[in-house]
Amino acid sequence: MHRQVGGKAIILATAVLCAFAASMAPALALGDASADPSTIWQILLADFVIFAFLAAIIIWVMSALEKAKRANRRSTAFVNAALNNMSLGIVMVDAQKGLVFYNDSYLKLYGLSRSDLRMGMSVRDLVELRKRLGMLDGDVEDFFREVRSEEGCVTELPEGRAILVKHRTLRNGGVISTHEDVTEQRQLQRQLATTKRFLESVIDNIPVSVAAKTIEDGRYILANRAFEQFSQLPRDQIIGKLADEIATLKASISVNELDRAAVASPTGQLRSEFSVERDGQTRILDSNRVVARNDSNEPEFLIALLEDITERRQLSCELENTKKFLEMIIDNVPLALDVKRVSDGQYLFVNRSAEKIFNREREAVIGCTVEEIYGSAARLIVERDNIAIRKKVPTIEEQPIQTKNGLRLFLTRRVTVLDDAGEPQYLIKTNEDITDRRQTESRMAHMAYHDTLTDLPNRAAFIQALTQMIDACGGSDEEFAVLSVDMERLKEVNDVFGHSVGDQLLIEVSRRIQDAARGGVVARLSGGEFGLIIDGQQPQAAQTLAQRLMNTMQDEFVIDGKSVRTGLTIGIAIFPHNGADAAALLANASVALFRAKAKGRGSISVFEAETDQQIRDRRALHQDLAAAVRNGQLSLYYQPQALTGHDVIAPEFIGFEALARWIHPLRGFVPPSDFIPLAEESGLIVELGEWILREACREAASWSKPMQVAVNLSPAQFQHGDLVGLVHSILLETGLQPGRLELEITEGVLIEDFDRGLSLLRRLKALGVRIAMDDFGSGYSSLTYLQAFPFDKIKIDRTFVLNLGRNAQSAAIIRAMIGLGHGLDISIVAEGVETQDQLTFLAQENCDQVQGYFLGKPAPIAQYLGIVGEIPPDLDIRKTG
Repeated sequence: MHRQVGGKAIILATAVLCAFAASMAPALALGDASADPSTIWQILLADFVIFAFLAAIIIWVMSALEKAKRANRRSTAFVNAALNNMSLGIVMVDAQKGLVFYNDSYLKLYGLSRSDLRMGMSVRDLVELRKRLGMLDGDVEDFFREVRSEEGCVTELPEGRAILVKHRTLRNGGVISTHEDVTEQRQLQRQLATTKRFLESVIDNIPVSVAAKTIEDGRYILANRAFEQFSQLPRDQIIGKLADEIATLKASISVNELDRAAVASPTGQLRSEFSVERDGQTRILDSNRVVARNDSNEPEFLIALLEDITERRQLSCELENTKKFLEMIIDNVPLALDVKRVSDGQYLFVNRSAEKIFNREREAVIGCTVEEIYGSAARLIVERDNIAIRKKVPTIEEQPIQTKNGLRLFLTRRVTVLDDAGEPQYLIKTNEDITDRRQTESRMAHMAYHDTLTDLPNRAAFIQALTQMIDACGGSDEEFAVLSVDMERLKEVNDVFGHSVGDQLLIEVSRRIQDAARGGVVARLSGGEFGLIIDGQQPQAAQTLAQRLMNTMQDEFVIDGKSVRTGLTIGIAIFPHNGADAAALLANASVALFRAKAKGRGSISVFEAETDQQIRDRRALHQDLAAAVRNGQLSLYYQPQALTGHDVIAPEFIGFEALARWIHPLRGFVPPSDFIPLAEESGLIVELGEWILREACREAASWSKPMQVAVNLSPAQFQHGDLVGLVHSILLETGLQPGRLELEITEGVLIEDFDRGLSLLRRLKALGVRIAMDDFGSGYSSLTYLQAFPFDKIKIDRTFVLNLGRNAQSAAIIRAMIGLGHGLDISIVAEGVETQDQLTFLAQENCDQVQGYFLGKPAPIAQYLGIVGEIPPDLDIRKTG
């Protein structure tokens, strides 16, 4: 600028000189022609004056220009100093985008020196320089695109600083660029955002509905998740809306009224309850409104906390009702209850049941002390109450109390209630009348150890007495005997005369046994089995008692006008020779009884040492049988059954009876007469019977000819499980037609439980299977069974067939049974046919079917494939097996 001013002054001086020369030129020209000296001096003087004036003007102008120059330098220095001291980095470019200015803050922000920049360099060169120095984290083109926006562009520097760059275009086409360090500002923004998110998350997860609105226009500015759920509206449909827009008219009126009341409240807070309708239900809300004020202490925001307390109110009502209900229960329980205050001894509560303890109305008891009620008799009650209070723990005692119903036994419980300091405050006392309970317990204790029918000690009491006897005699040379006594023909009496007569017989037998025992221990162990203990010299004392028992049964019993006879079979075991504990003694007495039964009814047997080995063998065999059943080691043999017809030489085969066989790996062949009773006694017969039934049906279903298959059922199978369901499922499983299956039962099925057995037989019959009565005539066969159930077959016991030709009775009995069966339209099957004569006799007597070794022995079905249609039949099937 000062160069321009100087130039202008020189031009002005040159112009003045030129003007002076021009003014002198005419004078000099005239002087050359006719110059007058005075005239010339006048001209020169005039020119000098003009020149002096012009020079003065020039000097003034130059002085003014110098002042302006100095002012311009001062202004420029001031502007430069101001720009260089700004925290913002400043860069200016001209309209040609050349660098014309930058301040020190710009250099400092990016770590540049003045030697790195040159005036006139382009903006792109400047930005690419920063990129090379690592002072630009993004792409250059992206930088230019973003920096022109209103928000500018934020550049992340390596040391973590952030620079906000903005470009503003000037009117002359130039650009001014500002560079601001916003590192701390961005950190504060992040912290603010984090804090805001945290607070929003906290508010959003508060289970209470939270909403905020401006007081000025009443529009919502905040709503948490709980408020969304309650209002059933998303947040974007709540924010910015009025209460009228998100709630029903009735609810919005309540909300607005509460809002106005909260703002008008002197405390700026309002707690209230109001109801709203939601999903057709009335909900009760607990509202807490708080007014938030601005810096001028003017109400600005209203914050509302809403909690649905409908369930709480309902629970409160239920609690109150429950309290009344419990009070009513306590007041009416048969347990006498009273509450006494420790400090003054006055009764605070007495229920109705306690009135019989106090012998007065409870209204006359409440507010009184024990002394006021009982007078001098209160001393004992007070002492016991004070003991419980001092102990501070519940106490229980039984005591007799005189009531209007007489002297009764009460169970008294005292419980001390402590205050916050741990000192007794109340005494709760209950009195329970246990007179009847103690009498019942006494009767129950007697029943627990006594037989209800005979009133004799039962098995538990007998074992207890036996154990006490062993303890008393242990370590000494004293002996005693245990007698296991079995009553004979009890089942027969029950079957013939009925259970009532059988029960009376048991009572009379027990009386005779007690009389014969003469004060010894007598117990009924089960059914018709009794146990006795006799001390003295053994075995003589035991045998003497056993014989005396036998003698008492010689006279018949007369019951309800009927003469009944019975007898006893007795087994004896001696302590300590035959067992050192109660279980061993009783078991060995039972073994001796078993031996006595084997000898015959009315026998007496003393346990012998060698029988112990038989017991062990029997137990070992039982264990092996259980393993064989589980592991499928048994097999099925089949014995053919045939029609007699008129051709007794070659009868027609119609089916087979399936029979279980056991080949023991060590013992070899075990007869069914050995292992079937074992299975019956142990309960294995149920599992074994199911296997036999399933295997027989599966085998029969594979035969080409639709022949029948017969399977024996044990009485135990009728007592355990769903037999009908089992048969039905096996028929479905194997595909065997029901009419081909024949189930053989003994009368034991009906003897044990006639009604239940009969019901099961009818249900089995309804499945379509055939039912046969096996071993008819060998036991307690009753014509009542044949009358009660339509059997398909009756099987004559083999003992009658075997005696054909030996005695006339067997032939007569067989003829009678055949006639009976035909009269009842029931087929008759004779078992045990072993000779041609037997077969001929049965054919002549019109016996329907036969079975026995003469026709074929039990064998694997492979030996009878010709009969079932698999291969041509053998000419003489009786040779099989």
